[in-house]
Amino acid sequence: RPVTFAMTEVTTSFVLPVYNAAELLPETIDSVLGQGDGDVELVVVDDGSTDATPSILSAYASRDPRVRLITQANAGITRALIAGCAAARGKYIARQDAGDLSSPSRLQLQRAALDAESSVVLVSCWAAFAGPALEPLWIARGTGKSARPVDVRDLSECYCVIDGPAHHGSAVFRRDAYERAGGYRAAFYYGQDWDLWYRLFDCGEFQMIEEVLYTARITPGSISASTKTAQEEIAAIVHESVRARARGESDAALVERA
Repeated sequence: RPVTFAMTEVTTSFVLPVYNAAELLPETIDSVLGQGDGDVELVVVDDGSTDATPSILSAYASRDPRVRLITQANAGITRALIAGCAAARGKYIARQDAGDLSSPSRLQLQRAALDAESSVVLVSCWAAFAGPALEPLWIARGTGKSARPVDVRDLSECYCVIDGPAHHGSAVFRRDAYERAGGYRAAFYYGQDWDLWYRLFDCGEFQMIEEVLYTARITPGSISASTKTAQEEIAAIVHESVRARARGESDAALVERA
């Protein structure tokens, strides 16, 4: 039966891009909808799925008004993220990937960090990486240098920062900072997360919640498993872009290379 929630202001918008993820999708959606009541929405962008994903999403949207469904012809995760973030109504945007799981207290703890310090624009958490059946693999904890809000920019470091998000899906950021930073850029078919993070770091501070609040699945077909070389090439371009902007130069040529 449809779930009834009082009409309240949306505080947080989860943005979930999906492509042919029917098998694991219900578990992911349930973990998001368990985060809050009427002040949370789930913006799902179906990127041209050809499996049972559309029917699953339609069923959730018909039962729960917090689920908002956007459909598009297959264009890749970055364009799906751009569409989802443009539709987001919350002052905070939380990322979520299909197949991954958010712990019940994830949003509460990450949102508290953003509420506590207006200087913080991006919050992550420790992320547990797991196999297709949630077999434990490893835990990403970052460097340990951002347990408190900090400006993580440091061009003397190899990656130009002293810390950063443990996983793309673990991030929660301020929508107004996202818009000031210029949002996701379609040129970055891969590496769109760090391209955005670096520009968000120019807008404010970063904080890591030192608890495992996100579980990321690694499967044979996942982007992280199948496009390692392309991601490494894009990462090099992203770092060049960071250094160019720090010198006051345009990174347009680098974006074109991406």
